Amino acid sequence: MATDKELGDFLENVERRAFKQAVYAVRKDEAALDIVQDAMIKLSEKYGDRPVSELPMLFQRILQNTIHDYFRREKVRNTWVSLFSSLRPDMEDPENFDILETLEAQEGSQRSESSEDRVSRDQVLMAIDEEVQKLPTRQREAFLMRYWEDMDVAETAAAMGCSEGSVKTHCSRATHALALALKARGIRL
Repeated sequence: MATDKELGDFLENVERRAFKQAVYAVRKDEAALDIVQDAMIKLSEKYGDRPVSELPMLFQRILQNTIHDYFRREKVRNTWVSLFSSLRPDMEDPENFDILETLEAQEGSQRSESSEDRVSRDQVLMAIDEEVQKLPTRQREAFLMRYWEDMDVAETAAAMGCSEGSVKTHCSRATHALALALKARGIRL
């Protein structure tokens, strides 16, 4: 069982890395601060009584889920804003309103991406996700912590409760297995 001091020390230790991870994911400092704060509160409220050794893995999972929740909310919010704003004509000059101009995509955005490119990208991402899910549990954990959550070898080893050498072995096996599986599917990264 983690004491209040141990929990506080853990949160203080992980705060900067979590913020960096959240900023990298959402690209907005204010949103990243909210995400980290929410993740810390959830960890404290729901898992504050867990042993200190379990906190890093729990916090990473909570942080990732909070980031995903942010993107879900943004997607819904953007959908409604886009729908309503595209239906409302420009009030400055209603006679020159052109619905196609409101739907015109900005260069470099997902909306400017062709349907074929979007479908292709989504299929590749689904294939990668499927192959990651097929990895043995320890390999998948090590791979996701190292390359998705950007934890170093020592942090990953501590979170997984194994040696740094084991983390390196698991990551190596995972990357080789993923490369072979994706190559077999015709995907070259």
